[in-house]
Amino acid sequence: MNAHTASIAGLVVYVIATIILVSADGVLLARDTVFAWLMVGMLMVSLSDLKGWARGVIVDWLPYFGILFLYDFLRGQVGQNPIFEPHLMPQIDFDRFLFSSVPSVSLQERFWDPLHIDALDVAVWAVYMTHFFMVFLISAVLWRVARPKFLEFRAMVCTLSMAAFTTYALFPAVPPWMASDQNAVGPITRLIGNVWAHLGVGAASAIWGHGSDWSNVVAAVPSLHVGFPALILCFFWPTGKWWVRAICLAYVLAMSFALVYAGEHYVFDIVLGWIYALATYVGVRKVRALWASRRERRAAQRADEVPATS
Repeated sequence: MNAHTASIAGLVVYVIATIILVSADGVLLARDTVFAWLMVGMLMVSLSDLKGWARGVIVDWLPYFGILFLYDFLRGQVGQNPIFEPHLMPQIDFDRFLFSSVPSVSLQERFWDPLHIDALDVAVWAVYMTHFFMVFLISAVLWRVARPKFLEFRAMVCTLSMAAFTTYALFPAVPPWMASDQNAVGPITRLIGNVWAHLGVGAASAIWGHGSDWSNVVAAVPSLHVGFPALILCFFWPTGKWWVRAICLAYVLAMSFALVYAGEHYVFDIVLGWIYALATYVGVRKVRALWASRRERRAAQRADEVPATS
């Protein structure tokens, strides 16, 4: 069996195993679980190069996971011990200025019926769930087919995550569903949990309802749920074919709608998520370009310093 055939066979086995696992235990959400299962998948498509796989895990992926693990931990810490009182009105005022009302309230009045979960609600749930694995999935593909692109994408994901954490610490913000609980806006249901329960994933629904030790319900500004899709759009736009651009743009728009309709984020949070993603993309590209230019100059200087041989 040649390397190409082994990779295809490993991928087929992995896809089948993933379908069985998700069918039995539900969608994988915990970052460490997603990471571990992704490493298994990368192993399955690297059976002909086990040393390369092991080197990639140690050099490329463990630092990546470590930074995102640190992000999760720090976000949870500022959630349990906020530095400042969570902000409530700036987001509401922004949305009302643009739309004369809070879009989450208006959309749920128009489309949401807790007694009838329809295709729109399931689609919103499905789009929302992609947040927990899409970045890792794209990272894995890039690592496999274009490692320099993987390294660039990894830097952007980590930078965006830590920029968001800094904002969460300095500007904790009340999301729409919590503002509704406080009677600051009209009725809003946090419908992701309802759809989850409707689909029969009871345990996952319970976890969603009560949160976890590392959760931070006031980590809303900016929205990383839309920040990552926006970053993906920026990353693939310059070189992607028209259909790649179309898919990435549709993903950003679908996630933006899903977050507002589900009561998870204001339009204010969404817009800032777009801005953070664009700033991260431009900033990381510029820093990497400057770094590469500096390395080239140093290499040229060292070459000039080497004495000529007769």
